[in-house]
Amino acid sequence: MRTGDMREFLETGVIDAGRMRAVEGNAVALGYPSLLMMESAGRAVADAVLSRTPSRVLVLCGRGNNGGDGMVAARYLQHLDSVDVVYPDCGTTTPSAATQLALLRHCSVALHTVRCAADVETLSRLFDDADVIVDAMLGTGASGAVREPFASLVARANTNSAPIIAVDIPTPGIRASRIVSFHRPKVEGADVVDIGIPFEAEIFTGPGDLTLIPPKGSKAHKGAGGEVLVVGGGPYQGAPYIAALGALRAGADIVRVASPAYIPAPDLIYERLEGKAITADHLATILPLVDRADTVVCGMGAGRESHDVILAVAEAAKRAVFDADALAKPLPAAKETIYTPHAGEFARMTGAEPPTDLVARGRSVKAAATAGTILLKGPVDVISDGSRVRFNRTGTPAMTVGGTGDLLAGVVGALFCHLPAFEAASLAAYVCGRAGMLAAEGRGNGMLATDMLDGIPEILFLPPAPD
Repeated sequence: MRTGDMREFLETGVIDAGRMRAVEGNAVALGYPSLLMMESAGRAVADAVLSRTPSRVLVLCGRGNNGGDGMVAARYLQHLDSVDVVYPDCGTTTPSAATQLALLRHCSVALHTVRCAADVETLSRLFDDADVIVDAMLGTGASGAVREPFASLVARANTNSAPIIAVDIPTPGIRASRIVSFHRPKVEGADVVDIGIPFEAEIFTGPGDLTLIPPKGSKAHKGAGGEVLVVGGGPYQGAPYIAALGALRAGADIVRVASPAYIPAPDLIYERLEGKAITADHLATILPLVDRADTVVCGMGAGRESHDVILAVAEAAKRAVFDADALAKPLPAAKETIYTPHAGEFARMTGAEPPTDLVARGRSVKAAATAGTILLKGPVDVISDGSRVRFNRTGTPAMTVGGTGDLLAGVVGALFCHLPAFEAASLAAYVCGRAGMLAAEGRGNGMLATDMLDGIPEILFLPPAPD
């Protein structure tokens, strides 16, 4: 199937900084280097400047990739009477911006460095003489109050009558006449330029999605990684433990298993449920654990006879992931919910088998995602929250071995402690697929679900260096 057949799943409208960073990372992984993206973006800015037929242009740059875009634009404008580039010579410069600055040293442009408000004041003539000012100071990654020397650059630019063209997003406080955004708008009212990012960078999951994981702070305490409760087991003893270990490997700090079955695992906290199956008698033990958990993962190995208990757990849970035996009618729903069915379980949930055609499958999952986010497992996973649809193609046929779905549910649960449902489900599908591929490299079709465990933190927390 051609990607063009899947255009209906492209998202539209304003895109936030985190999602755009993920899309760009996915584009790099597909073979579109960040320098080439920057080249396309800068050329688009230069075209916007030239549409005003200026003679003298002032380009205000930061040291990030937004500044790099401005430097590319300056290079394409070097044939004009005067092009002045102002940038700070303090702080950290991104590798791509450093490459563009090095190129500018060989171009017919004037470079000016600033460190403080006084330095900006010495450049007043450049502001007064400019026909167009380009704002490439602070991009989508900026946060907090605008500091010097950018605060003075913004104030000085605002006193000039020349039009100001903002690159991707205006620096806070600047008077932008026009905003040129790339790929999708970052703010309302921006003019959007296509810079050639492949469709698949947005439709499919990829390594760029790893940038969504919030870092653990240097002052983090026990429990900051999240607390997950796994409720399951009985007819099938190992399933909840595989899920629980997956949650631990995906960054959860504390993982409890409430189950009638006990399997020694020193990293897990076992909450004993007497008997051979989970029954209503166990709710007095389970519900206090639900109250303290950030996410509940429920259903694996529990058997059909425990469904009333699962419904009670769902009613009490803040966030929950339902898998396996929990995926039956009436469908459990927590305040925020993720369902992780395979095709047969999806049919049990919805009354209809999912189509084999991928586009139709995407539409089917989207239509079914009314009570929460659905992650439909398959050769290509389909994830939808009822408005967005994403696909994941990582994985291997070796993952048909039992337990991989339980592992996925646990990884979803850990990520759900910190990410919204759709993002947690999409990222978990990507990570588990990659972990399965790594495990299969050494064991082929003899791979076990537990062989995937070591690959999960390697993929989640030790990503390769960015382009």
